[in-house]
Amino acid sequence: MLIGNYKETYAADEAILRTPATRVWTVVALGAALAFPFLAGDYLLYLVNLMGVLAIGALGLNILIGFTGQISLGHAAFMGIGAYGTAILASRFGLPFWITIPAGGALACAGGMVVGVPSLRVKGLYLAIATLAAQVILEWVFTNWTSVTGGIRGINVAPASILGFPLDTDTRIYFLILGVAVLHFVLATNLRRSRWGRAFVAVRDRDVAAEIVGVNLFRTKILSFMVSSYYAGIAGGLWVYFTKVLTPENFPLSLSIQFLAIVIVGGLGSIPGTVYGTVFMTLVPEMLKAGTGLVRGVWPDAQSYLFPLRDVVFGLLIVVFLIFEPHGLAEVWNRVKRFFSLWPFAK
Repeated sequence: MLIGNYKETYAADEAILRTPATRVWTVVALGAALAFPFLAGDYLLYLVNLMGVLAIGALGLNILIGFTGQISLGHAAFMGIGAYGTAILASRFGLPFWITIPAGGALACAGGMVVGVPSLRVKGLYLAIATLAAQVILEWVFTNWTSVTGGIRGINVAPASILGFPLDTDTRIYFLILGVAVLHFVLATNLRRSRWGRAFVAVRDRDVAAEIVGVNLFRTKILSFMVSSYYAGIAGGLWVYFTKVLTPENFPLSLSIQFLAIVIVGGLGSIPGTVYGTVFMTLVPEMLKAGTGLVRGVWPDAQSYLFPLRDVVFGLLIVVFLIFEPHGLAEVWNRVKRFFSLWPFAK
């Protein structure tokens, strides 16, 4: 337990970094993050960049599901809206990344506002089907609206640049992804403590009671969809500059399932849990790839089952965590911290 950690003001009680130890570890973590690209190998750096992009998108879905209790199976489609908006503005109009990425987030936000309209009338499975329909429709648009999206040929995008300095390597783009990720995680943390964040949680816990005490359900649910889609759009914009090529295959339904798995495995409603879930679910395919490589000698066709097996494993992990650890990896980590904070007196 914390000893001597007294709060004399409301602001102190609501502080993000409440203790000196937390502040010290935060500085250490930021220092390690800044030094990481100069110490890591190319492939590990690629994986961390991928985790950064997925974490921003998953955080948006966690705001929708974990904070507000509104399920979505079309999150990858909103990421695609942001990605295509960013790519078109960058490739055809030559706008810089500090304009194209927020513009892509704004376009995805507008799409979330439209798709979120049914959330006032339907919930649960029916809302999941509505968002699934949005995923299917937008996938069709990405593939067939060739005059805008380029169809299956996709869009090539030049690297982002700062004052003429191109971010054309994984090491350079890492700092852009890191900066955007830190900014949006801080924004999400402050959102949860705000009036709107508390309204999200009230709607999640009991929407009828929330409406009785003055929460506007329609406005709150629509805002939640908009914020969630904005985060997905920002992730899509970063994805464009990370891969430098954009095709409809980048945003399939399986990516929406992966986002859902990240949120559930990490911990619904937990911002740190989004990071834990992203790291875990990004490493799962790598472990599967290593496993299929080990058995290739006795099972030559093992590699062809890698992608179907990945979707099966994602589904199994969702079921396992929902049954045995519904609060996800965030709660596992909290139990570990509580154990050592009381050691050697913990039972």
